[in-house]
Amino acid sequence: MGCCSGRCMLMFFCVLQLITAVERQVFDFLGYQWAPILVNFLHIIVVIFGLFGTVQYKPRCLVLYIVWTVFWVTWNIFICCLYLDLGGLSKDSDYLSLGLSSHRSWWKENGPGCGNRNLPTTRWQHLDSPALVSELSCLLEYQYIEVMHSALQLFISALGFVFACYIVSIFSEEEDTCL
Repeated sequence: MGCCSGRCMLMFFCVLQLITAVERQVFDFLGYQWAPILVNFLHIIVVIFGLFGTVQYKPRCLVLYIVWTVFWVTWNIFICCLYLDLGGLSKDSDYLSLGLSSHRSWWKENGPGCGNRNLPTTRWQHLDSPALVSELSCLLEYQYIEVMHSALQLFISALGFVFACYIVSIFSEEEDTCL
């Protein structure tokens, strides 16, 4: 097996998917987003099956990985549309927390360069003392960070899909020549 063979490249993309999925899982746990936690967990399991199928020459495991990758790409497109408010979806909805909590993306309050600025409210004249409103000023808004995570997953998954299809075809050709 050469260094740049299809199997090595698929193993590389599977390991890269595992790393990025675990990173994403951590931040979804911090934000209590239950739907992505469940889907990421399944993704990690299926990618491990794909890695196993690649190493052990198991085309059935790779077919499972290929089918899952189609679902995973669809999920990440949904996440991109949700955070960009496309197709009637809204980032302020409770889809990702499954309606169990009011938590949102961890990046909303903890994004890169986010800092609180306390500003007086415009209604303070009607109150005894001025109230302060907390406003976040971030270098990069949280929805763009989430979209970048999903776009990275889409890119890696597309490459993994192509290499997995290639490997399954090679395994099938090798089985045909052995018969």
